[in-house]
Amino acid sequence: MRTTLRLFALLLLLGTAGWWVAAGKNPGWTKNKVAIEKKDEITEIVFIEYEDRFVPGVDILAAAVAGAVVLAGLSFLGRRKVAAS
Repeated sequence: MRTTLRLFALLLLLGTAGWWVAAGKNPGWTKNKVAIEKKDEITEIVFIEYEDRFVPGVDILAAAVAGAVVLAGLSFLGRRKVAAS
């Protein structure tokens, strides 16, 4: 049971970190809309449009680290099996 909890903690941490990097590794908070600068072809005025896109931030990464710490901490609770000699 101890090894299983520690393995789940490691998988949670590595899986979330990998997903965070693959999805854009935003160093700020999680975003649901992303600002995109566009330029009007005729007047050449630059304006901002928002696109609906999910970009995970460090808050999701921090939650995964906290979850992994809890799982790893739970692995230290309980009794060890004593081998009969």
